[in-house]
Amino acid sequence: MTKIVKNENLISKDQNNLKDNSRRQFLSTAGTVAAASGAAILGAPYIANAAAGKTTTWKIQTSWPGGIGLETFKAWCNSIKERTNGELAFTPFGAKDVVGDFQLFDAVKNGVIDAMNPFTLYWAGRMPAAVFLSSYPLGPRNPHEWDTFYYGLGGLQMARDLFAKFNMHYVGPIHHGPNIIHSKTPINSIDDFKGRKMRLPGGMVAELFQAAGAKTTLLPGSEIFPALEKGTIDVADYVGPAINYALGFHQVTKYISMGPAGFMSIYQPVDLMDLTVGKRSWDKLSPKMQNFVESEVHRYSDIHHATIQKADQEAWKKFDDAGTIVTRLSESDVEKFTQLAIPLWFKWANKDKDAARVFKVQLDYMMSGSLGYVTKSMIKGQKLIS
Repeated sequence: MTKIVKNENLISKDQNNLKDNSRRQFLSTAGTVAAASGAAILGAPYIANAAAGKTTTWKIQTSWPGGIGLETFKAWCNSIKERTNGELAFTPFGAKDVVGDFQLFDAVKNGVIDAMNPFTLYWAGRMPAAVFLSSYPLGPRNPHEWDTFYYGLGGLQMARDLFAKFNMHYVGPIHHGPNIIHSKTPINSIDDFKGRKMRLPGGMVAELFQAAGAKTTLLPGSEIFPALEKGTIDVADYVGPAINYALGFHQVTKYISMGPAGFMSIYQPVDLMDLTVGKRSWDKLSPKMQNFVESEVHRYSDIHHATIQKADQEAWKKFDDAGTIVTRLSESDVEKFTQLAIPLWFKWANKDKDAARVFKVQLDYMMSGSLGYVTKSMIKGQKLIS
């Protein structure tokens, strides 16, 4: 337990400020990545109106409980005031600092905080279509496929329409990377999930592993370590190596389970977060500032993703030094999971018309010549509501 305390203490408890060098490092990294991608608009600073009045400050809570995810989020938030010449500022809060992780939705809706940076999948119980706003088992598998959905196939407007029903504005998706599974005993095949007490984020992901025989429970990220330590669960999915190492998972588990080579996670290969703002807070911004925030979230997604991927490469070495053993499922396991997943796709899509509408766009994309993940024979007998 000593190690986890030390790791958490690396993260400042001052929610309003980061050290100047952290901010400068983030801005330097942002400029480098933006330039490398050739996306000039994403790296361009916002030039505030000289007549701008007093600073508008948003309280924003993330789902990150620690590690590089929280550090990157805080650095980004603390860069906003300078980059808008004082017109807008973000005050960052980590997981559970203001409200519990699963209370974020109501906290933004009711104005307790101005905005949230959650894992979008958390809201599947409130709106089934949320299952299809982040990666799901054996669905679209790479970040660029999700960018195509959101920015090329109409997904961004679909998401905004969904959240507008709850008086919120969905600004945009934020990439971080695949989820991985930590276990106290080795998992070498789909059969090894039978009878396991397993933490999952809920929704379709939980149902997939239930179909494989696991006994699942829903926990926010901040509660996973103590549950593993106490033996309440013996398997846990969470995000990627860097953050999971910072949270101390190597202290309470011996194994990491992933998909076949090149397929780190068969169930959430691109676990998306987002920035969603309460309508009252959003409407107080000028159209020019709204455009800035939307472009900034797209830029931040690139920085967030690249920063975490870099940290993940360093974390794999740390897991190796800690004696963690990596096991991989086989292509045969992927086929078996796919057979379990497809009926769940249609089950969740048919929960309401919004979910069916979102999934239909993704299904057509997966069946197209661009991807080819799904064939007509694989979905024979399945139907979508209209």
